[in-house]
Amino acid sequence: MQIQHIALADSWAVAQESGTYTASTLGLDLAEVGFIHCSRPEQLDGVFRHFYAGVTEPLLLLTIDADRLTSPWQFDDVPGERLSFPHIYGPLN
Repeated sequence: MQIQHIALADSWAVAQESGTYTASTLGLDLAEVGFIHCSRPEQLDGVFRHFYAGVTEPLLLLTIDADRLTSPWQFDDVPGERLSFPHIYGPLN
């Protein structure tokens, strides 16, 4: 299954050097939130509009093969949302 995550290009560049990615969402880290926020492909437009529309620095769309993750992940219900969201409970390898 493929899930997606919007990343700041600078954060992704640092992760490529270190080997792990720990940004949870815009301005927050895995250590602060407890998981990395991800989306189903059909949720992506809403996430972008709600959280990233005003971001001026370069963004990347990460498409993640959930079967290759070394950290656990699951779908979690979010109040007010029709579909559950995928969350990764550890660093993204």
